[in-house]
Amino acid sequence: MARILVGVGGGIAAYKAASLCSLLMKAQHEVQVLMTENATKFITPLTLQSLTRKPVVVDTFNEPNPTEIAHIALADKADLYVIAPATANLIGKLAAGIADDMVSTTALAVTSPLLIAPAMNVHMFEHPAVQQNLATLRHNGALIINPGSGPLACGYTGKGRLAEPEDILQVITAVLNQKTDMAGVHLVVTAGPTIEDIDPVRYLSNNSSGKMGYALAEAGKQRGARVTLISGPTNLPDVSGIEMIRVRSTQDMYDAVDKVVDTADIYISAAAPVDFRPVVRHHQKLKKGAGVTHLELEQTTDILLSVAGRKQPSQTFVGFAAETSDVLQYGMAKLERKNLDMVVVNDILAPGAGFAGDTNVVTILMRGREPIALPVLNKFEVANRILDQIQVVRHEQTGGMDCD
Repeated sequence: MARILVGVGGGIAAYKAASLCSLLMKAQHEVQVLMTENATKFITPLTLQSLTRKPVVVDTFNEPNPTEIAHIALADKADLYVIAPATANLIGKLAAGIADDMVSTTALAVTSPLLIAPAMNVHMFEHPAVQQNLATLRHNGALIINPGSGPLACGYTGKGRLAEPEDILQVITAVLNQKTDMAGVHLVVTAGPTIEDIDPVRYLSNNSSGKMGYALAEAGKQRGARVTLISGPTNLPDVSGIEMIRVRSTQDMYDAVDKVVDTADIYISAAAPVDFRPVVRHHQKLKKGAGVTHLELEQTTDILLSVAGRKQPSQTFVGFAAETSDVLQYGMAKLERKNLDMVVVNDILAPGAGFAGDTNVVTILMRGREPIALPVLNKFEVANRILDQIQVVRHEQTGGMDCD
């Protein structure tokens, strides 16, 4: 059982805090709710008090116990603080260190993990100021639970919906169960697509968002690893506290991997490098009617195959296989062909899977063991499940000795 603070911001999604509190109580956690004044206009404190069996704290100046300062005492006792929903205004205050209500004041005082679940209009969420504030919070150590996409209360459809309470609970559980079993381990992860230019305007690429690779890097960092993330072009902010290497082409990614892979204890190839590139890269934009009727392609370097040939017994190499059919068959073939210790396969057409989503559905394949099929989970939880299995493999590789 953990002591969890739930901060509720003043947005229409505040009603989902009731479901979140109910789930946390069913999981046997002790829950204390803090609300902004505006949040009380969307859901009453009495509702959340009834669910948590604790008085909801709204007024910063309400000090029921003269022997302690309320927001400090709450912060000191917390094992985790989750703010859901976090409005654009509340996110801005948290990023700037402004403390003018119970939710934001307590956020400055906590030393436990801080989870922030944004909820707002799609255009508000995409505004550069909001994205910069979220980047600041990430840099300061907060974990952002990305909002979902779909119909919004304002009538728009897009990204901005508060993550479902069940998904927030998954993240909370993963953070509470967080291990530090990767201290002293060098983890190298590739993520995202690569780009092969046709001319200065056009290029070949794919739909990889990089989210799975970034989640692996974040999870590895939180478990104590020294992380190197080699990323193709994505719209994702840098993961703070790790070594970030940005690349563009498949050759760029290969060169970056080649420089660091020999020092890696674990190498996870989660990127989706482009398999083909134009034989000729035109330096001027190709014009219609200029006689160009076909594009001649050649294969790019198979990064994982190229470096797996020099894998040392002490190293663990992991590949990903995004398929649309016969996923286990293709995954097992990749495991053998590329001399890997593990392959994570998924059917990108399956509900809850795919490149751009915040969830994934994967099966973990390892040598001499039954496949491990995971249900639909958010990508951070998937990342931790993968790292759990990697640690099992490494434990077996060392004959039962500690991996670190």
